[in-house]
Amino acid sequence: MIDDSIDFDVQKLNEAELAELIEHHNQLYWSRGEPEISDERYDQLLMALRHFNPQHPLLEAVNAPAVASSGKVHHPRPMLSLDKAYSLEEVLEWAGKYARSMTEAFLVEPKYDGISARYADGVLATRGDGFDGENISDKLPLIELEAPNYRGPLDRPARGEIVIRDDDFQQLYSRIVRKGGGHYKNSRNAVAGIMGLKDIAPMEQQQAKLTLVDYDLISYSVTFAELAGRWPELLAEIEALPYPMDGIVIKLADQEYSDSLGDTAHHPRGQIAFKFSGIRRESVIRAIEWSFGKNNLTPVAEIDPVEIGGVTIQRATLHNVQNILDHDIEVNDQVIVERAGDVIPYIVSATPGEGRYSNIPTHCPSCGALLERRGPELCCVNPDCFESNLQKLAAAVKNIGIEQLGEPTLRNMMTQLHVRKLSDIFRLTAKELLQLEAFGQKKTENLLKEIAAARQVPDHQLLAALNIPNVGPNVAKLLLADHTLAELGSMALEELQDIAGIGPERARAIHRTLRDQAGFIAELLECVTVVHAGKSENRPTVCFTGKMPEKRSYYEDLARQHGLAPVDSVTRELSLLVAADPAAAGGKLAKARKLDIKIVSLEDFLARPEQPATPIETESPVPAAEEPEQLRFGF
Repeated sequence: MIDDSIDFDVQKLNEAELAELIEHHNQLYWSRGEPEISDERYDQLLMALRHFNPQHPLLEAVNAPAVASSGKVHHPRPMLSLDKAYSLEEVLEWAGKYARSMTEAFLVEPKYDGISARYADGVLATRGDGFDGENISDKLPLIELEAPNYRGPLDRPARGEIVIRDDDFQQLYSRIVRKGGGHYKNSRNAVAGIMGLKDIAPMEQQQAKLTLVDYDLISYSVTFAELAGRWPELLAEIEALPYPMDGIVIKLADQEYSDSLGDTAHHPRGQIAFKFSGIRRESVIRAIEWSFGKNNLTPVAEIDPVEIGGVTIQRATLHNVQNILDHDIEVNDQVIVERAGDVIPYIVSATPGEGRYSNIPTHCPSCGALLERRGPELCCVNPDCFESNLQKLAAAVKNIGIEQLGEPTLRNMMTQLHVRKLSDIFRLTAKELLQLEAFGQKKTENLLKEIAAARQVPDHQLLAALNIPNVGPNVAKLLLADHTLAELGSMALEELQDIAGIGPERARAIHRTLRDQAGFIAELLECVTVVHAGKSENRPTVCFTGKMPEKRSYYEDLARQHGLAPVDSVTRELSLLVAADPAAAGGKLAKARKLDIKIVSLEDFLARPEQPATPIETESPVPAAEEPEQLRFGF
């Protein structure tokens, strides 16, 4: 029985005491299937031990549950555990270590909470120590395989996890009696209990069912550049799957490259597991507020305050109306709240509460228009809706690089100066700005300077500013790596779908927007000069680190003007790292030193932004960038 009131303070334990406690809980969890503490508290023990001794054998141990076995089975390919991450920052650090470029592809998959197993040549075996597993072929009559394009008897090679699907546990196991009487409390205990049986006949008679989920069944492809931006979306999609899970697996999509990185004694280097433990709490929804996004209304739950990772959480996103319906979420329900890394807290699951009720709106809270469902979203389709247009303008302004304009100022501009679209921002005068509350001479001058600087805009920023659904700056960079804006505007739908990483839904949105907004785009192009960057791989790359006097976008624009391609992380391919303080001890600096990447101070960079961006000093300067090309759409 889980009891997190069990008394121990990891901060007061030494290395030996931590090791003893971990071994004790390993025995309870793996051998007896009777854990006393939650995964969260167990992971706290592991992290504390890692602090004392990163090389401790317990951190490298490959554990497996005790099962009723008919002998050992040697795995021709080791089935190792995975290295673990507990925050998005750790995931990105790992991915940045192995990504060869911003377009390096990764696969994001569920980390199932069951028993790892392999089936081949008629034999089903557990992972065991990673090299030799236990033969559990006698359990085959209970097991169904779910693999790509197949669901049925386990009669073909597969590597995956033995679990009980959530729906099977709810429907079947409420009536199945375990050995010794009583019912299983959760699906993982049920799997472990059944695997420990020497005689499965009672389970067969009660029609118990287990599922071997092939690791390749569910997989989401994402580039390194997209990983951080898509993280909340990926978490939500994986959480909606009908399987018990305790995390997410992230691995390199290029299997040959991944294999070339090799393994430690514990885990392959080309994969990592993000653990859910430590980031979830229980609470109650007290209200659901519908806030405006640039293309839809987003439900946000107001919950009883809970603390996660030292932060008090009172609001959590519900993503969209389809998520609410799929999880049957209503006001007054009891919920599990998650805050993964630094992303926005969200609702994982809900249990019906007393006095529950739904408050899904039918009409727009701003303009009163009838709302429409578009896919999973609830949308106001009134083109004159003030709040919808405000959100679209705020997103466009941010994407094009005018960072001083926040939502309150834009609201005043729309109300008092009749600003409606991005091109209106570029036409603002000092006289008009001085009419706004809190705008004095200095603030007006600074904003006009930033607007003027934004007139020379990289093509991907302008594309992102069009508010195409699911096309942010990273996707825009991907689209424009091999094409100009003008070429995108003239491409057929089928051609857009063929661009790697785009897909049919995103391609339709791009195709529709570039045509429906042809007039708006033409008007915007009269206000700006668009720079086509092309592939960043063809130019030296630069990364900035540390607190700097100006916003990061200022220095990135300067770098582009001098033929450099700004990137967000330090990898082997980085040409130059510009640091506010080159003597500091930051993560990017340490990694750059290790990889022998050239490091310069911000002062030196500003004095010579065209300097050679190579690890070895040379007298050959990087060629200056070509003159910006004014692009036109061929509409």
